[in-house]
Amino acid sequence: MRYIAAYLLSVQSGNSNPEPKDIKKILESVGIEANDIRLEKVITELQGKNVEEVIAAGYGKLASVPAGGAVAVASSAAVVSGGAAAAAPAAEEKKEEKEESEGSDDDMGFGLFD
Repeated sequence: MRYIAAYLLSVQSGNSNPEPKDIKKILESVGIEANDIRLEKVITELQGKNVEEVIAAGYGKLASVPAGGAVAVASSAAVVSGGAAAAAPAAEEKKEEKEESEGSDDDMGFGLFD
């Protein structure tokens, strides 16, 4: 992600075709040592492409990803159709899910700036 961000910063500054040295300079300015393999991957994937078009295509792909609102819709639908009695089990389930998620605050083996 940091390589893409640095690439986009370079493009925003007027460099429409950033080179690895440009991205390294940006990353090193904030204390990040660049990994040449990852850097080359970003450069080769974005080389010759219009960044605005790549972002627009990404928005289209994100539109099809579910956002997780189904639980709230299901519980509110139960309240409307079944009254307060149906809301109690939904509230219990939500409380149990929250308790389970609180215990899983691990970083999953990676960090934002690793």
